[in-house]
Amino acid sequence: MNEILIVEDDQTIAMGIEYALEREDFATRTCHDFSSARECILNREFLLVILDINLPGGSGFELCKLIRSKGETPVIFLTVCDDELNTIMGLDLGADDYIAKPFRVRELISRINSVLRRYNRQPAEEKEIVIGDLRINPAEAKVYKNDQPVWLTALEYKLILMLAHHRGQVLTRNRILREIWDLSGDFVSDNTLTVYIKRLREKIEDDPRNPEIIRTVRGMGYRAGD
Repeated sequence: MNEILIVEDDQTIAMGIEYALEREDFATRTCHDFSSARECILNREFLLVILDINLPGGSGFELCKLIRSKGETPVIFLTVCDDELNTIMGLDLGADDYIAKPFRVRELISRINSVLRRYNRQPAEEKEIVIGDLRINPAEAKVYKNDQPVWLTALEYKLILMLAHHRGQVLTRNRILREIWDLSGDFVSDNTLTVYIKRLREKIEDDPRNPEIIRTVRGMGYRAGD
């Protein structure tokens, strides 16, 4: 339950929020429409939910009702609808805060932290991440395959950890390049990323030519696991 769910149909805004939250050590999951967000809310627990109001296929207000029917997960509305009626409606439905677009990222982070303090919620200590026969222990910054330690460079470790944190999601090459560059302070070219993926597969895959842990999604990027 360490994830913050971002429900936002504008992919540029969603990516900006993801990037800002992950820099603050929050894990994220993003949905761009009503139906995928509803499925996530029904089947997962989240630390907090950031909700846009106007979504393809439905309304953020309906999702807020669903969240409240399940429990006490904090909700922050993030929307261009900043008139008084929408504000009152959102708060009456049980939202904890309401931020109008355009917004400053630091303000959003501050509001999130404020809401979490009110709920006395803090991200739980991250447990091991298991993908097949691979175990990643973030507390120790160690990786094991078949219970045997795997030696990785700092950048290789950051790469597998990033993919594992978003298991099942496709991460574009551009996003990986941007975040690896930011984390390491070193320039990583597109060709260099290909080399790092190849080397990482050689260390963690049973058959690097037919990878099961780091899968290539052609024309898009990479995905960890199924």
